Amino acid sequence: MNAILVRLEIVRALRDPRYLALAVATPIGFYLLFATLFGHGPGVPGDLMVAMSAYGAIWAVLSTTGPRIAQERELGWLTQLRAMPVPAWQVFAAKTAAGIATALPAILAVCLTAALVKGVRLDAAHWTALVAAMWLGTAPFAALGVAIGYAVNADASYVVCYGLYMVTSAVGGLWIPPAQLPESFRAVSGWLPSNRLADLGWQLLGPAPALWPAIGILAAWTALLGAVALLAYRRLR
Repeated sequence: MNAILVRLEIVRALRDPRYLALAVATPIGFYLLFATLFGHGPGVPGDLMVAMSAYGAIWAVLSTTGPRIAQERELGWLTQLRAMPVPAWQVFAAKTAAGIATALPAILAVCLTAALVKGVRLDAAHWTALVAAMWLGTAPFAALGVAIGYAVNADASYVVCYGLYMVTSAVGGLWIPPAQLPESFRAVSGWLPSNRLADLGWQLLGPAPALWPAIGILAAWTALLGAVALLAYRRLR
């Protein structure tokens, strides 16, 4: 993978004020609101922390891949990349890695808020495992964002990314606990990467974490969407 290309992509994403507002500040605000209104039961602040961490991380990844890639296509950046000795897989890998990297600040911001404001307490090992698992668990959304960026134009990419973000967040149980979703939603929720991303954190908060079901579904989504993204990129060449 081209390290310079990855670093460039990450720096460009983190400098975008829209990223800071929507992927970092908004999940913190929602967490504080929901934890204040509904966070009185045992374990609720921690469960909300995980849900809002996933919520912020998903948008961080989608917003810094799909719309940005589509804009680059229209501005001619893809043409410039084609003129460089950079294989297609390196371009795809750099976009995916940069998208995943932008999820980390969103996750850390919500976790730090939960610890400082709402008193969520975990030992160092549990904090590390939770943040790392959820961070790596955003891989399918990075692949999805890359696929959208190479498949549709700039205006449509934002709408598609935001629409999928809202739908997967709602049906995946990030706004309402999965057990409280309508039966029709519950039948679908467990197969969605949004639900399984949050499930990694929820499992790690419990006494006997069972991570493999979530890991398996996230890995399957990553492979499927990664293949779609690579195909969409190669169709443009």
